[in-house]
Amino acid sequence: MTITKDSVIGDILDADRTTAEYFLNMGMHCLGCPASRGESIAQACAVHGVDADELVAALNAHLAGK
Repeated sequence: MTITKDSVIGDILDADRTTAEYFLNMGMHCLGCPASRGESIAQACAVHGVDADELVAALNAHLAGK
Protein backbone atom coordinates (compact mmCIF):
# COMPACT_ATOMS: atom_id res chain seq x y z
CA MET A 1 0.00 0.00 0.00
CA THR A 2 1.31 3.42 -0.94
CA ILE A 3 -0.19 6.36 0.93
CA THR A 4 -0.79 9.76 -0.65
CA LYS A 5 -2.35 12.98 0.62
CA ASP A 6 -5.60 11.81 -1.00
CA SER A 7 -5.64 8.50 0.87
CA VAL A 8 -8.65 8.08 3.15
CA ILE A 9 -7.77 7.61 6.80
CA GLY A 10 -10.29 4.81 7.31
CA ASP A 11 -8.76 2.84 4.44
CA ILE A 12 -5.28 3.25 5.91
CA LEU A 13 -6.42 2.12 9.35
CA ASP A 14 -8.29 -0.86 7.89
CA ALA A 15 -5.18 -1.93 5.98
CA ASP A 16 -2.83 -1.57 8.95
CA ARG A 17 -3.95 -0.72 12.47
CA THR A 18 -0.39 0.10 13.55
CA THR A 19 -0.68 3.38 11.62
CA ALA A 20 -3.09 4.70 14.26
CA GLU A 21 -0.23 6.04 16.40
CA TYR A 22 0.73 8.48 13.63
CA PHE A 23 -2.76 9.97 13.60
CA LEU A 24 -2.93 10.08 17.38
CA ASN A 25 0.45 11.84 17.51
CA MET A 26 -0.84 14.58 15.20
CA GLY A 27 -3.75 15.25 17.56
CA MET A 28 -6.39 13.23 15.75
CA HIS A 29 -7.86 11.42 18.75
CA CYS A 30 -11.27 10.50 17.31
CA LEU A 31 -10.18 7.75 14.93
CA GLY A 32 -13.41 5.82 15.42
CA CYS A 33 -15.56 8.78 14.42
CA PRO A 34 -17.24 8.22 11.05
CA ALA A 35 -16.24 11.70 9.87
CA SER A 36 -12.56 11.23 10.63
CA ARG A 37 -12.47 7.81 8.98
CA GLY A 38 -13.80 9.37 5.77
CA GLU A 39 -11.29 12.22 5.66
CA SER A 40 -8.27 12.26 3.43
CA ILE A 41 -4.84 12.84 4.92
CA ALA A 42 -4.80 16.30 3.33
CA GLN A 43 -8.13 17.23 4.95
CA ALA A 44 -7.12 15.95 8.39
CA CYS A 45 -3.76 17.68 8.27
CA ALA A 46 -5.38 20.97 7.29
CA VAL A 47 -7.72 20.77 10.30
CA HIS A 48 -4.96 19.77 12.72
CA GLY A 49 -2.23 22.07 11.39
CA VAL A 50 0.08 19.23 10.41
CA ASP A 51 2.30 19.04 7.32
CA ALA A 52 0.62 16.45 5.08
CA ASP A 53 3.83 15.66 3.20
CA GLU A 54 5.63 14.83 6.44
CA LEU A 55 2.80 12.57 7.63
CA VAL A 56 2.61 10.78 4.27
CA ALA A 57 6.37 10.22 4.31
CA ALA A 58 6.26 8.88 7.87
CA LEU A 59 3.38 6.53 7.12
CA ASN A 60 5.01 5.18 3.95
CA ALA A 61 8.32 4.68 5.78
CA HIS A 62 6.49 2.82 8.56
CA LEU A 63 4.72 0.55 6.10
CA ALA A 64 7.88 -0.06 4.07
CA GLY A 65 9.66 -1.22 7.22
CA LYS A 66 7.17 -4.01 7.84
